[in-house]
Amino acid sequence: MAENTFLDLQTARRSFYALGRNVDYSNAELEEMFKNTIKQTPSAFNSQTVRAVFAFGEQQDALWDMIIERMRQVVGDADAFVKTEEKLNGFKNGYGTVLLYTDTDVVKNLEENVPAYAANFYDWSEQTLGISAYSLWLTAREHNLGGNLQHYNPVIDEDLQAAFDIPASWRLRGQFIFGSIEAEAGDKDFMNDDERFISLNK
Repeated sequence: MAENTFLDLQTARRSFYALGRNVDYSNAELEEMFKNTIKQTPSAFNSQTVRAVFAFGEQQDALWDMIIERMRQVVGDADAFVKTEEKLNGFKNGYGTVLLYTDTDVVKNLEENVPAYAANFYDWSEQTLGISAYSLWLTAREHNLGGNLQHYNPVIDEDLQAAFDIPASWRLRGQFIFGSIEAEAGDKDFMNDDERFISLNK
């Protein structure tokens, strides 16, 4: 990708749904890349509340097969599930998934130990999660990969916790799916600036 400024990366970041496995990086390289991205994400009081689970290749297949079966039970009607299954298989076709969690024990400890800000710590942990997810998205684009962010939590939480021995204090907040870009994203519309921004410098 020729772009190299932050705004270029922001512009290139889109929700890519047609993802494949034509990826030029090893699993170890991808994991290290994403770990460093999360480690460099700012957090209130340097609380580092974000946790992540990485699933590539066979683990990616197993993860999404599990999600597909859970969602099949949730939807119930086989005919109604056809489109949902097609969508879920599209996520499965990606190279990998980063499961993003918040460690609620850290949040609770901060609420107890810094009572003056107790009402803020959960909100701040959500901000940290959002920054981490966005940073992963930009990192993927920087390396010519595409991605999208999904939220099948909390429906899948217990299944994943049991299958992958996820600590009880980790609360699933999103699933970042990534892979090679097999089809470009559609055009993106923007609302009028006058409806979105207020300038005090007039």
